[in-house]
Amino acid sequence: MSTSSTRDNPNAPFADPQAVASYADRTRRLVPGWDDLQKMAGVLVAERAPREARVLVVGAGGGAELGVFAKAEPHWRFVGVDPSEPMLQLAQTTLGPLSERVDFHHGYVHTAPAGPFDAATCLLTLHFVPLGERLATLKAIHQRLKPGASLVIAHLSFPLAPPEERARWLARYAAFAIASGVDAEAARRAATAIDTALPLLGPDEEETLLAQAGFRDIRLFYAGLAFRGWVAHA
Repeated sequence: MSTSSTRDNPNAPFADPQAVASYADRTRRLVPGWDDLQKMAGVLVAERAPREARVLVVGAGGGAELGVFAKAEPHWRFVGVDPSEPMLQLAQTTLGPLSERVDFHHGYVHTAPAGPFDAATCLLTLHFVPLGERLATLKAIHQRLKPGASLVIAHLSFPLAPPEERARWLARYAAFAIASGVDAEAARRAATAIDTALPLLGPDEEETLLAQAGFRDIRLFYAGLAFRGWVAHA
């Protein structure tokens, strides 16, 4: 997590070449069960997706989940959406020959192809979306899905009140990062940046927004300290 002004420019951390190059290793140290989270997302998508599914991947930069999905399901094709061109370039490099099954879209989901898609995922992305745009973003995803299609999301979301509860979860975030080998001072700075710069929502608010966007059967499937993940259906 960058300590730059993410609230003013959510894409700032993903324009820095050094941050882009170290993205996978850094994220693995910050997100509990990062590798398994992507596997779980693939399993949940596969529950309803047809053999030759077309999957919308929002926040596809880096290519981690695209790689996991593409290797597990050789007949799936993807549209990968991301506003950071360097991160999309990293995804293409990471995927290698698998990138032939991905149509990369530089931009936001509102300008992505209309689909309809058999499923969508949005991992470690929505916590960067300003609160005033969060519902519109979820609605834009919903509009691109076939009826009954799965959406899998996961990002930072934890109890935000009272203040001591919020502080406790941020301290746990930092403690996990330190236990994973992140410099202690850097981990604490990252926790402070999350607290002050990211447009966070608590778990109940996240589920309310999903319902307002038209999703149903909303179920929590992942909880990794300060991170939560849900599966829902259009």
